[in-house]
Amino acid sequence: QVQLVESGGGSVQAGGSLRLSCAASGRTFSTYGMGWFRQAPGKDRVFVSSINWSSGSTDYADSVKGRFTISRDNATVYLQMNSLKPEDTAFYYCGAEDLALYRPYERTPVLRNPQVYDYWGQGTQVTVSS
Repeated sequence: QVQLVESGGGSVQAGGSLRLSCAASGRTFSTYGMGWFRQAPGKDRVFVSSINWSSGSTDYADSVKGRFTISRDNATVYLQMNSLKPEDTAFYYCGAEDLALYRPYERTPVLRNPQVYDYWGQGTQVTVSS
């Protein structure tokens, strides 16, 4: 049974940092892409960052580029968030999608679409105060 468990959320002041973790278990994720998304109250779930587990290639939303860094280690995916802004406040989710289903040129862009993901964690709240 696949499980994704996020942790590391919390409350910080603007300019601060947090590191989110997503612990993955239940299968081998070597062919998977992992994505971080966030959702504010009343808003859609939006793409933040993704990583191809086998190649290590990464992608970022323009709003977080240069401030957030995604990485993976063993069975955990991390999102290092620096220079946090109040507009980063949201519930953060990690998701997993099997990239073996896609052609190589599709693998990065497809991870921006929350609809394709097979698995999701329960999320963790990030609150940034001004």
